[in-house]
Amino acid sequence: MGKLNNICLALVSIFLWNACSSDHSSGRDDTIGKQVETLLAQMTLEEKVGQMNQYSSFYDVTGPAPSDANVKQKYDHLKKGLVGSMLNVHGVKEVREFQKLAVENSRLGIPLIFGYDVIHGHKTLAPVPLAEAASWDLEAIRQSAEVAAAEAAATGINWTFAPMVDLTRDARWGRVMEGSGEDPFLGAKIGVARVKGFQGDNLSSVHTVAACAKHLAGYGFSESGREYNTVDISTSTLFNFVLPPFKAAIEDADVKTVMNSFNIMNGVPATGNAFLQRDILKGRWGFEGFVISDWGSAKEIATHGMASDLKEAARIAANAGSDMDMESYAYITHLADLVTEGKVSEDIIDDAVRRILRVKFELGLFDDPYKYCNEEREKEVLYHSDHLKTVLDIARKSIVLLKNDGNVLPLKQDHKDIVVIGALAADKNSPLGNWRLGSDDHTAISVLEGLDEYCSYRFAKGADVSIGVEEFGQDLSVNTTDKSGFGEAISLAKDAKVVIMVLGENGLMSGEARSRTRLDIPGVQQDLLEAIYEVNKNIVLVLMNGRPLAIPWAAENIPAIIEAWQLGTQSGHAIADVLFGTFNPSGKLPMSFPRSVGQCPIYYNHFRTGRPGPKDEVFWSRYIDEKNTPLYPFGFGLSYANFKYSNMSVDDSDQNSIKVSVNVVNESDRAGDEVVQLYINDIAASIVRPVKELKGFKKIHLKAHESKTVTFQLTPEELGFYDPDGNFLVEPGTFDVMVGTNSVEVLSKSFELK
Repeated sequence: MGKLNNICLALVSIFLWNACSSDHSSGRDDTIGKQVETLLAQMTLEEKVGQMNQYSSFYDVTGPAPSDANVKQKYDHLKKGLVGSMLNVHGVKEVREFQKLAVENSRLGIPLIFGYDVIHGHKTLAPVPLAEAASWDLEAIRQSAEVAAAEAAATGINWTFAPMVDLTRDARWGRVMEGSGEDPFLGAKIGVARVKGFQGDNLSSVHTVAACAKHLAGYGFSESGREYNTVDISTSTLFNFVLPPFKAAIEDADVKTVMNSFNIMNGVPATGNAFLQRDILKGRWGFEGFVISDWGSAKEIATHGMASDLKEAARIAANAGSDMDMESYAYITHLADLVTEGKVSEDIIDDAVRRILRVKFELGLFDDPYKYCNEEREKEVLYHSDHLKTVLDIARKSIVLLKNDGNVLPLKQDHKDIVVIGALAADKNSPLGNWRLGSDDHTAISVLEGLDEYCSYRFAKGADVSIGVEEFGQDLSVNTTDKSGFGEAISLAKDAKVVIMVLGENGLMSGEARSRTRLDIPGVQQDLLEAIYEVNKNIVLVLMNGRPLAIPWAAENIPAIIEAWQLGTQSGHAIADVLFGTFNPSGKLPMSFPRSVGQCPIYYNHFRTGRPGPKDEVFWSRYIDEKNTPLYPFGFGLSYANFKYSNMSVDDSDQNSIKVSVNVVNESDRAGDEVVQLYINDIAASIVRPVKELKGFKKIHLKAHESKTVTFQLTPEELGFYDPDGNFLVEPGTFDVMVGTNSVEVLSKSFELK
């Protein structure tokens, strides 16, 4: 009881001091600041360093005390208050026991914060983030993150390592599935929506979690799309493309934490990069939360070749502004000695600990360390029916109709002789996608199960996608030889009225460490598609993948193609609803689809170059064996409705708020949603600007034959840009403004900014 009494006295002193001296008119933030300072004043250097130390789950906490030396050391650190956070601990029972070790044994009883990769849901899974971005529906994305937060919090988690706001231009990089695509404007809006969904209006609610904007910075620019590879970009690219989503997450959504990245930036590993973490993040932007390293990235400063050993890596990371060390053991091993030796100032330690403690106070963990540990709530919240409805809604909205020649789609429910081909059609695991650590395997509604509600059909697998074992961390070997199922599939397809082919990637083929050198439909699936086409050309191709694919043959030959991504728990229902027209597809691509992998990276907001072409001569910027343009451009997506744009106008009489209007009419007999997109081009600026930049979008609903006028306001914020030093400039000159259904099919006008 003596230890518990010490804990109580320490905590009571914080609250008594605050009650006597705080100015209540200054609000909760001031209150928390004073609570933090009171607690910080009581901490030893070792306890402060402990708050900067994060461990992954390391033993069965409900079992006997560990005997293994390494595990025992971590166990002892927990009891001594030398651990600030844990990750990969979830489930109320397990979280409670770890929290108990820290709170009821350490001198000051400071609670742990529990982090987890809650990327697109916890138990109930929404579409992978890239798919959600295709919805261009910010409210639906916010609600999806809200569901993820509620379920994660119900299992004891209070911090998610999401959203990933990295700009991604290269589909070879496996983590494109985790972000919002190639555009900084769209990415910033989506990042803000996700942070708000995770954190809600009240971070201390038991239904919200702290969010983490990651990865600072440039991780999506890994050379050749290879995971963890070198990044080398200009400061102009950094300020205008890479950083805006991070800045928005901080300034517009008050994100509580930021994770640094694995890559180098200007020759310096991000975890040891003071320019990113101190000058920009904590300096220019005034970020008040804390920075967490990525897994082992502090020790990788030495691997990169910037530090000679772990101790030097700890010095560099701490001085650069990385506040918490995830699984490098660098801080807990060396930071106190570095302070004693004068190589790291204790002021730096204090700043990091203040930031960490503030988030813990804001979460309400000091009011009740076990507030997230309610087993009844855990049972009630997981897989709640309302959550299933929410993820079904975003799954439907994420589907992109790429082609529909002859109006093959939607299918009629009285269709006879439907044949479904492809192993993914029966798969209940791949639709869940990657980054589903908290969920349960094989819980997705399969495409076949979705079709069961609409029609009778015959099914043939045709071919497996992979021959590897589908377990996280194991190699996925693609099936490149086994065509033994082709015969059955061809036989069924011959006399079918329509063939639905579900092809694409296994659910674990995209994600971290899942880079590819080819972007075609994997393995023998392309051969299967062509073999079925030989006997029946009436094919609907359903693509299930976590990244853009290069599908030039299918785009030329197959009459109907839908991009169904990996849509999570309700995949089959969403896909069937679109195939049969219960839901009119409205998704738009957040990444360009290449014609060939050789075009990568390919993106719409490129620069002209000095020889942009096309010209009737050899010497202009081009390929000799492929077009420059993507197969499907950024912002592209069809509908069962038909939208026509007209009467575009620009009113620049108010130079601080230029008004752009366009009329959109639905010329079809059915209602539909359309994403109206606005782009600008600064014709001549002090630095070269992209040929197009998205600066506005609105998702509208139009009834059959209904017309609406859509209006945008362009302010200096949209018309400006950053110079290579990070200064924001708004320059006079001529601008083209474009409005349309995607980044290519637009109406255009010009105006003068004076």
